[in-house]
Amino acid sequence: MVKIVKWLFVLLPQWVIAQDAGKLDLQQAYTEAQQNYPAIRQKGLIKQTAELSIDNLSKAYLPQLQLNGQASYQSDVTKVDIPLPGITVPALSKDQYKITADLSQTIYDGGTVKAQKEWQQLNAGVEDERAEVELYQLKERINQLYLGVLYLDEQLRQVDLIRADLNNGIKTVSAQVDNGVAFRSNLNLLKAELLKNDQRAIELKASRKGMINTLSLFLNRPLPESTVFEKPADPLPGLPDKQVQRPELRLYDNQAKLFAQQNKVIDAKNLPKFSAFVQGGYGRPGLNFLDNSFDLFYVAGVRLNWSLGGLYTKKKEKELVKISQQQVALQKETFLLNTNASLSQQQSDMEKLEQLVATDREIIALRQSVKEAAKAQLDNGVITATDYLEEVNAEDQARQLMITHQLQWLQAKINYQTILGKQ
Repeated sequence: MVKIVKWLFVLLPQWVIAQDAGKLDLQQAYTEAQQNYPAIRQKGLIKQTAELSIDNLSKAYLPQLQLNGQASYQSDVTKVDIPLPGITVPALSKDQYKITADLSQTIYDGGTVKAQKEWQQLNAGVEDERAEVELYQLKERINQLYLGVLYLDEQLRQVDLIRADLNNGIKTVSAQVDNGVAFRSNLNLLKAELLKNDQRAIELKASRKGMINTLSLFLNRPLPESTVFEKPADPLPGLPDKQVQRPELRLYDNQAKLFAQQNKVIDAKNLPKFSAFVQGGYGRPGLNFLDNSFDLFYVAGVRLNWSLGGLYTKKKEKELVKISQQQVALQKETFLLNTNASLSQQQSDMEKLEQLVATDREIIALRQSVKEAAKAQLDNGVITATDYLEEVNAEDQARQLMITHQLQWLQAKINYQTILGKQ
């Protein structure tokens, strides 16, 4: 029994996936496309790079060991020429040797390491948001493909409606030809139009297949032609929101924080630094320059390092940072201006298309009544197949126009949400 339960837990998720394999919705397409887009792997590399860089910076607080060796020959050495009774001062050798080990421990670094760590973290945030921007822009491409398939699906449904109308006309005219009350040319005209309608279906299916194949590349999995693309629900059922929440804004904000942190790094690197040190060595001469033999020696103490050269460039470096901050602020302002302009255009399109769709419905209702009247007239032999075909095509054009307007309306709403940053 336990084994059966385990197998059910394994097989049940796969069965659920298999049941949903024939359907696809827009949010699912977004998720799968982003999960398989190369930029998603870049986010992991950014995190690893930041962790390694911060870990390396932390090593600055560890004791630093340096080994040095030197062998030299000099033209002259220090000599004691004053005669001292009972004391002989040996002459130093002109060839000298020394090997040392320097051990130092940072006591105070002016906050340089801390500032650099924070800079690395902020820089990782900037690079991560760059990847998010790239991933978000992928949604625009998915919108085009997904809504393109929906548009073609609606066109194919219209083809089926026209086929039904033409078959009804062919059935009626065929009976009239058999009864000798209609010309066979009228029948052939309808049959030719039916073949033309079938050609249109072939073209639409080929275009749909091409879009599905392209979308499958982004999703990194095969999509059969039988896949049902679910129509998205109305993304804007009420008044449209105008608060922009795009990842580009987070990118600009993180860049501003990064430049502010750069100022702290500049300040820290120009502060004095203190460290404790111990130097031990072996050589000739040792610390006693009057002793010409090899000897061990050591020196210990506290060291102050203060590079004053950075003070000459500190002001200019901060000016450069300020210019970069101003550039980011201008980029953000430009982005918001363009985004709000796009939102305004999309809102105008939504209002226009909503009115057009309402008018399309009225036109279709009128065209349908005219077509039905023409069908009755065709049945009674009052009009020819050409007249009937004209009304069928007129209704077809009206329905195609409404399909176009409906999909454009939906696309404008989805685009509005995408531009806003909430899709």
